[in-house]
Amino acid sequence: MVDILHRVGVKSHSVDDVYATLTSVDTLAGWWASDTKGDAGAGGVIEFRFTAGGFDMKVVDLQPGKRVLWEVVGGPEEWIGTEVVWDLKREDGYTIILFKHQGWKEPGEFMHHCSTKWATYLLSLKQLVETGTGAPDPHELRIGNWL
Repeated sequence: MVDILHRVGVKSHSVDDVYATLTSVDTLAGWWASDTKGDAGAGGVIEFRFTAGGFDMKVVDLQPGKRVLWEVVGGPEEWIGTEVVWDLKREDGYTIILFKHQGWKEPGEFMHHCSTKWATYLLSLKQLVETGTGAPDPHELRIGNWL
């Protein structure tokens, strides 16, 4: 198994500012997919719909101010059964996001693409918290022919 890993620092007043962007359908729509529906509470399923497809994430674990964990239950075959983990901590006026999309079966070209896309969306999350405006699909940075 292989994982996508990223670390991003978000200038914020508290970890709660970032945690809130990961635990509300409205704020998730503000940085990842404009077309987001569902239940962002523990045990709920969030439906993310993008120009190029979509994902369904089951909310497995919520630890306020510390961790959000989703299991992918719908979407491309490569994503099914993988987990998306957001670990949060406070450091020097920043909320540090230790991001992991774990459990990929192999590091194929699609995984390479998804790693780069996750990076652009993490920067969109950062932008939303710091400025009030993110860049969710369909307004995100395009990185190639797969969007």
